[in-house]
Amino acid sequence: MVSRKVIAGAESTLVQTYFKKGAIVPLHSHEHEQVVYVLQGAVRVRIEGDDVTVREGEVLLIPGGAAHQAEAIDDTFVLTIDRTL
Repeated sequence: MVSRKVIAGAESTLVQTYFKKGAIVPLHSHEHEQVVYVLQGAVRVRIEGDDVTVREGEVLLIPGGAAHQAEAIDDTFVLTIDRTL
C-alpha cells in the first residue's frame, strides 16, 4: 500500500512516497516541521484534529511536534522534506 524512496542528508531528509488509494499513515509526530508536496493524486491529512485535503500541485506545511495522520483518497505520489536537526 505504501512505498518510499529516501535521501537522507546531515540536516534534512527528502522522501518520495507512493500511497495506493486507501492507504493510511497512523497518527504520529515529528520533532521538526515537515513540508508535503503532492505530485499526483490526493491525500486527506488530519493535523491536531483538523482535516485538510491536499491535491496534486498543492503543498502542506506540518508544524514540528504536531500530531498528524493521513489517508490516500486516490493513488498518490508525494514529495516530503523534513529537517533532521
